[in-house]
Amino acid sequence: MTLIKSISGIRGTIGGKTETNLTPLDIVLFTSAYAQWLKKQSKGKLTVVTGRDARISGPMVHALVNQTLVGMGVDVIDLGLSTTPTVAIAVPMEAAQGGIVLTASHNPKEWNALKLLNADGEFINAEAGATILESVQAEDFQYAEIDALGTVKSDPNYIEKHIEATLSLKTVDVSKIKNANFKVVVDGVNSSGGIAIPKLLEALQVETIPIHCTPNGEFPHNPEPLKEHLGDLCQAVIDHQADFGIAVDPDVDRLVFVDENGELFGEEYTLVACADYILSKEVGAIVSNLSSTRALDDLTKRYGGTYTASAVGEVNVVTEMKRVGAIIGGEGNGGVIYPELHYGRDALVGVALFLSLMVERQQTVAQIRASYPSYFMSKNKITLEEGMNVEGILESITQKYESEKITTLDGVKIDFKESWVHLRKSNTEAIIRIYTEAKSEEAATALAARFVTEIKQLF
Repeated sequence: MTLIKSISGIRGTIGGKTETNLTPLDIVLFTSAYAQWLKKQSKGKLTVVTGRDARISGPMVHALVNQTLVGMGVDVIDLGLSTTPTVAIAVPMEAAQGGIVLTASHNPKEWNALKLLNADGEFINAEAGATILESVQAEDFQYAEIDALGTVKSDPNYIEKHIEATLSLKTVDVSKIKNANFKVVVDGVNSSGGIAIPKLLEALQVETIPIHCTPNGEFPHNPEPLKEHLGDLCQAVIDHQADFGIAVDPDVDRLVFVDENGELFGEEYTLVACADYILSKEVGAIVSNLSSTRALDDLTKRYGGTYTASAVGEVNVVTEMKRVGAIIGGEGNGGVIYPELHYGRDALVGVALFLSLMVERQQTVAQIRASYPSYFMSKNKITLEEGMNVEGILESITQKYESEKITTLDGVKIDFKESWVHLRKSNTEAIIRIYTEAKSEEAATALAARFVTEIKQLF
């Protein structure tokens, strides 16, 4: 069982003991520290938007967060069962000072987490995260007296507001999509995506076949939307002769497509396709993280745009997007960030842009995928053991390959002529991530195996 405290938030498995698992006391302490940090940023009465995915522990965690905020004198707007991007857009819409999303994203059902947002509805930065962690350790909080307690107001309609805002984007071709007579299968992994994505498709008059869309938190498969977990979706697309399939993770910020033949479009190519559509309207800067496919760089150059890579993590991508004025960006895990709506990964926006691309090109999903440079990625990890010197391991690798193109912005990325490898310590799990990409699946797998061996030799 696990508890991970980091500048990204707090994440852990439910139950057990404090400091070892995610317990009610840990949740209260962390929420208190966040509220105290907000008080130092803003004067007057504070408001925080909260929402959760469909995890079994969600109602308990959500109630603890809400009432702790009340105890800190903070008013709460409770969206109930929601999505991470929905909470993100609600924060500025409500002129709130912050937001908390209760979700462990792609982790299994025994996990939960608190994702913390600033007044812009974006993830807090590293400096703020460090301050909050220090407050948790100090446990020196000033709670509100009786007449200064906060209140809780429920607003269960924000998914509909999110959909309305998405379909109001000038780049989303609502009328053509409505006339296209699409049939789509949706795998909502029995979380809030099973509500949000079908509602979006219904608003676009897309015939929808839902599978695993009951929001009960009983994930029918590993909730990370990877090829090996999406067999049901692939088969359902074939069985229903659908135009394509959609899979999301439990909090609906990652998006994956399946083509009309039941084949994965590739999570790395979700952003490539959405960027393709936006670049066809406006040439500009594009950003993804260091672990994302080269296909995005190739595509951007083809249009005459500029591509840059950031450190892994949504907050890092957003920072770089703002720096270069990017027109779209995101992460290769299926995360699309379209700043015309907000600076956050958003599967609803991704679906709307992808459908717009389809009606503009008049191509099938398989045909669209075939139009992009073909790369293959292998994603591996090594579990860390206590006392392991990760920095020393990465430094040794850097020295060994110093004659190659090296990037140390986030771990170590080595760019070879026909491939690359990115090694980094995870922010959310006790692992070293090993991502490789090459022009064949065999080459990517072999490159990953080679670096797994080289790292283990350094233990």
